Amino acid sequence: MARIFIIGVTGGIGHRLAPLLLANGHQVTGLHRKPEQADNLKNAGITPVTGDLMELTAETLAPLIRGHDIVVFSSGAAGSGLDRTTRIDGDGPGHVLAAMKQEGISRLYLVSAFPEAGRGKEPNPRFEHYMTEKKRADADVAVSDTDWVILRPGTLLHEDQDGQVNAGLAIPYGTVKRGNVAQFLAELIDTPEIRREIIEITDGRMPVAEAVSRFVRK
Repeated sequence: MARIFIIGVTGGIGHRLAPLLLANGHQVTGLHRKPEQADNLKNAGITPVTGDLMELTAETLAPLIRGHDIVVFSSGAAGSGLDRTTRIDGDGPGHVLAAMKQEGISRLYLVSAFPEAGRGKEPNPRFEHYMTEKKRADADVAVSDTDWVILRPGTLLHEDQDGQVNAGLAIPYGTVKRGNVAQFLAELIDTPEIRREIIEITDGRMPVAEAVSRFVRK
C-alpha cells in the first residue's frame, strides 16, 4: 500500500486513475482547485486538498505532499491560455520536483504528450507553445534524481478503458482512451521496478498488464 498524491485528480485521466488506485489498496490524496469539488472527492474515498497550480510554489506544495510516497502529475492547462500553459504544464512539474526533494519523496509519474501530436496540421502558436512547455517539463524531470516515469499518450479520447494498448519507447502516433492511460498508470505504480523510462502509449491490442511487464528490465 502506498500513499499517493494526484495533481489533476478531477481531470480526465486523474478521475479515472483514483478509483483504480483505491481498488488496489492505496491511499489517495487529490489536489483540486474548486472548493465545491471536495465533497465529491471525499465521497469517492479520496482525501481532498485545495490548491491552484497557478499560485502554488515548491515551498507551498511541500506541506501538501508531505507524508506521501508517490506523486502523480496529470494536470494541464487544457488550452486555457498561454500564461496558464506556461505555469501549469511548464513550471508545474519543476515545482513538484523541488517540493518532493524537500520532503524526501522519490517516485514521480508525469503525464506528458506524444511528440508527434498535432503534426500535419496548420501550425497553431498556442499548441506549439503547449508542446514546448511539455518538453521543458519532461527535460526537468528527466535530469532529476527521482525515480520518475514520463508517460506520453497520443491524442486523448474521452472514453473509459478497454484494457488494450500499444506502448513502447517509440511507437507510431495514434489516439488513446483516457481510461487506458489511467489503467496503464495504475499498473505502472504497482510495478515500482520500472523507473526512469519515457513511455509512449496509444490504444492497441495488448492487455495493459502485459504491456507494462515488457518494461521490467531483466
